[in-house]
Amino acid sequence: MKKITNQKIAVVGATGNVGSSMLSILAERGVPLENVFAVASDRSVGREISYGEEGILKVVSLATFDFKSANIALFSPGGKISEQFAPKAAAQGCIVIDNTSFFRMEKDIPLVVPEVNAFTIAEYKNRNIIANPNCSLIQLVVALKPLHDLAPIKRVVLSTYQSVSGAGKDAMDELYNQTRAIYMNQPTKPQYLPRAIAFNIIPQIGAFCENGETEEEWKMKVELQKILSPHIQVSVTCVRVPVFIGHSVAASVEFEAPITSEQARHALKKGPGIIVVDNANENEYITPIECAGEDPVYVSRIRKDESVPHGLNLWIVADNVRKGAALNAVQIAEILVKDYL
Repeated sequence: MKKITNQKIAVVGATGNVGSSMLSILAERGVPLENVFAVASDRSVGREISYGEEGILKVVSLATFDFKSANIALFSPGGKISEQFAPKAAAQGCIVIDNTSFFRMEKDIPLVVPEVNAFTIAEYKNRNIIANPNCSLIQLVVALKPLHDLAPIKRVVLSTYQSVSGAGKDAMDELYNQTRAIYMNQPTKPQYLPRAIAFNIIPQIGAFCENGETEEEWKMKVELQKILSPHIQVSVTCVRVPVFIGHSVAASVEFEAPITSEQARHALKKGPGIIVVDNANENEYITPIECAGEDPVYVSRIRKDESVPHGLNLWIVADNVRKGAALNAVQIAEILVKDYL
């Protein structure tokens, strides 16, 4: 069986939050330094970034990188950059796993969460590109899939509580600087987020669409339908919260058939990539601080939704940079190598 450690892997957007996490995970999984390329824009060329405990990679230019030298490219450079360079890499025989939203709704490109629909990875042959879903959507469908297998899901009502890391390093710095400024009595104006984020929440992620929903809300809806079922009705509100790492989702799920809390809890405990922490008597549940740096999707507060005939409420938390982006991409690469290359 071939292993990812034997592949040449390019990480595009290597200096960003997700790119850095991809490099960290590749090092953890034993991919040798000499098999990894750190690729970024010209302004980062020559910069040294750490790889594992002692390794150092020098950033090379995306504009001039020869993708024939890599078997797999993990892309996280932003949608416009992926639009331009991912097809070029694919045309050179390098299989692209793209973390941006640009290719997700293309019909001939698989949108993959390994714990949910790994079988669709086979469709990479269509264009040599695989899409990584939205960060909040990844943790959501990991939790929903075992339940959907028990009783088909009819409708979900979602509220997301998304950390600033989902908007990148600049947004993380903005939260830090605004918090410090408040304590120093030095008010600052928001630059990277639409409102002040320190000691506040913002009910807008992405631009507004004509129907009043935001781009992030639209992504959650259409990506869930592409991955699980086009027949699921979805209502979602996405909120940015003053948390550095970790997205949370409150999900009210309506099923086509009866499903009890205990049945759901049992199915979730057996579900791949899931840890259930749910004991109301002992105040046991997961918060973003506790999931930062962790691989699993955590599910808590599993309980009956009495407002519909067959409903459950769930609280779902995961590290959005790790499982919500970098780890999911690496897991796709591992299955790609094991089953298809």
